[in-house]
Amino acid sequence: MLRFPHNKINNRGKVRTVLDVGCGVASFGGYLLSSDVLTMSLAPNDVHQNQIQFALERGIPAYLGVLGTKRLPYPSRSFEFSHCSRCRIDWLQRNGILLLELDRVLRPGGYFAYSSPEAYAQDEEDLRIWKQMSAFVEKMCWKIAAKQDQTVIWVKPLTNDCYMERPPGTEPPLCRSNDDPDAVWGVPMEACISPYSEQMHRARGSGLVPWPARLTTPPPRLAEIGYSKRMFEKDMELWQQRVGHYWSLLSSKIKPNKLRNLMDMKTQIGSFAAALKNEDVWVMNLVSENGPNTLKIIYDRGLIGALHNWCEAFSTYPRTYDLLHAWTVFSDIEKKGCSAEDLLIEMDRILRPQGFIIVRDKPPVVELIKKYLPALHWEEVATADSNRELEQYEDDIIFIIQKKMWYTSESFSDSE
Repeated sequence: MLRFPHNKINNRGKVRTVLDVGCGVASFGGYLLSSDVLTMSLAPNDVHQNQIQFALERGIPAYLGVLGTKRLPYPSRSFEFSHCSRCRIDWLQRNGILLLELDRVLRPGGYFAYSSPEAYAQDEEDLRIWKQMSAFVEKMCWKIAAKQDQTVIWVKPLTNDCYMERPPGTEPPLCRSNDDPDAVWGVPMEACISPYSEQMHRARGSGLVPWPARLTTPPPRLAEIGYSKRMFEKDMELWQQRVGHYWSLLSSKIKPNKLRNLMDMKTQIGSFAAALKNEDVWVMNLVSENGPNTLKIIYDRGLIGALHNWCEAFSTYPRTYDLLHAWTVFSDIEKKGCSAEDLLIEMDRILRPQGFIIVRDKPPVVELIKKYLPALHWEEVATADSNRELEQYEDDIIFIIQKKMWYTSESFSDSE
């Protein structure tokens, strides 16, 4: 319908990150993988949790979330494309606040594919809803890029020009000038349009290079988090070295095609995931909710992730990740006064049997974890000093663990 050149779904690398709202078992995201398109499949956390488990068991990125009163855990301008199929979401509720949240996370020139009977308008109620939606998105400056049967694809403007040309008092209003569109941790949604930064407005778009060069090219928003191009490059070099060391320690244990869903429990700008670009894996990059908001850089690099606080449970089903990477996560939660034991239990919950944990932390943390290995049915795979990577200034220990396959009956017999 969009008629990209040569019918390439990823538009020659210009479409990389997609948000699928109400994703079911994530077949839409699974279909796009072969086109180098990475989809965050989002399902509501009420009656559809099992669908997220199916998606993750298929090796497709997925997240339990809800379009409710709080912003989605993604910074502004994260996705080139959003999708809602057989869509029964009431997008117009509360002054269109849900459509405006979708607008916040779409990049300049981003698309929203909406497939619903309303777009087909075969009865009076569908026609009424379609007219209301059409009028509302027009005020948001969205245009129809394509329409066929019950599917319509809207496209966002590239600049702020349309917003500035609207008559005074037009609803929905622009967000306040002091509103931070990238602040998402516990931030209420607002029924307003988030205009582009001056940089994006002048660039007539996000200014990102196509995928896969996007992964290793310093993105335009890098300066917003205080990183220089040289800092970006050094971070990539460091994590390439670290990940190479991890894989050498794991090589005897990893079986072909056994690692697919990975989680970086504390990422900065996504370089752990970038170092795995040649592996057939995807990484959920989690950024600390009270640290530098680097999540926009992760999305700008063509990766995916969310904000998280490890004093709380992560929004996923049990046994859904094959490998967890915990770099100073335990040291961080100790500073917050949270329980290391609770974190170990949460990690055990989301890790699949025979999955791996890479802990990179201070020696006392590693000694603490070792105490709990028998109770958790975990076993040590390898221990190494970080100075093997020529980082003599660090005293971190690399501790690799594997979760064993065990059954309830074994725990009973062990206790007798």
